[in-house]
Amino acid sequence: MVAPATEPDWGRKYGWIFAAVWLFYLSETVSALLKQPDMLWRTVGLAAVVAFGVAYLLMVRLASLIRRSPVRTGPFVRRATIGIAIMLALFGLQIPGAGAHALTCLVYIAAFAMVSLPLTAAIPFAALLVAVSEALPAIVPGWDDNGYGLAVLLGSLATWGIRLAAERQSRLLVAQQEIAGLAVQNERARIANDLHDILGHSLTVVTVKAELAQRLLDIDLDRARKELADLEGLARDALADVRSTAMGMRGISLPGEIAAAREALAAANVEASLPGAADEVPSRNRELFAWTIREAVTNIVRHSKARHASVVISPASVEITDDGVFDGQIGFGGQGLAGLRRRAEALGGHLTAGGREGEAGFRVRVEVPT
Repeated sequence: MVAPATEPDWGRKYGWIFAAVWLFYLSETVSALLKQPDMLWRTVGLAAVVAFGVAYLLMVRLASLIRRSPVRTGPFVRRATIGIAIMLALFGLQIPGAGAHALTCLVYIAAFAMVSLPLTAAIPFAALLVAVSEALPAIVPGWDDNGYGLAVLLGSLATWGIRLAAERQSRLLVAQQEIAGLAVQNERARIANDLHDILGHSLTVVTVKAELAQRLLDIDLDRARKELADLEGLARDALADVRSTAMGMRGISLPGEIAAAREALAAANVEASLPGAADEVPSRNRELFAWTIREAVTNIVRHSKARHASVVISPASVEITDDGVFDGQIGFGGQGLAGLRRRAEALGGHLTAGGREGEAGFRVRVEVPT
């Protein structure tokens, strides 16, 4: 009897037309009133039917507003209660002229109550209307039981089902919005982590090469020019990496990071022991190992003051060690190792980072299941 609880825009604008169709069932009441010999009650009854139809359509509009409200409390429910009281009064004015046929109005009232009132009030009220529609034909002389009680019950159950479906859909929409928000947050976090890893490494190498070029200006001008040319290339590569990351196309290769580590460590005057190739590493582990080398080498160049560094790779692990200074805090304050740990855990791996047992320096090791 009441329009569905979740409506598109056209439903909000023209739902009253759909609701008006159900007023066809009042034709039985109108027919009974037209046969009423008493002019007064015939007129009062017909006017009450028209007013009831108008009130019902207004309540349908109110029900649409209530369904879009987060909770059924406050002004909306008070207005719905007043509307139900008005429709009950109009129903009462039809009884002297239409007799048992006026009970049809209870179907509309029960349906509206099930949609607009809190369930703690709507269910008992609908049950009361079912009982009234069943009891009156039995106790009032001349009234026939034409199944009004069953009609009120079915109307109440139907609108209750519509209400529950609408509430589930509303919760689903809220959940979808929350999921979309989380997806945006996760994407932002991914981009932030990638930018941190990319810029942290690139800018560290740029800084080291700039310092080296500055020292070489008075010693070896040709070498200084070469370092400055390398700086330009690094800056262009970093810009390209940032752009590709922002577009979601960031890629990283293990051989490329080994080569970049060799260049960065050499620029920082760190003697490096690096693998010549990484062909034995499975493709599923290559990106993780590449990020591990990038992050660890960046920390070596930036923080460690190391003289020696080593990168050891196997199919299921990568380990980077240095002999620099480790005070128990280096590498733990930023986002680099935290992001690396998340990458490792995503593949079921494990990150170990900390001081070397019995030796100076720092160790970063990532292991993944074979």
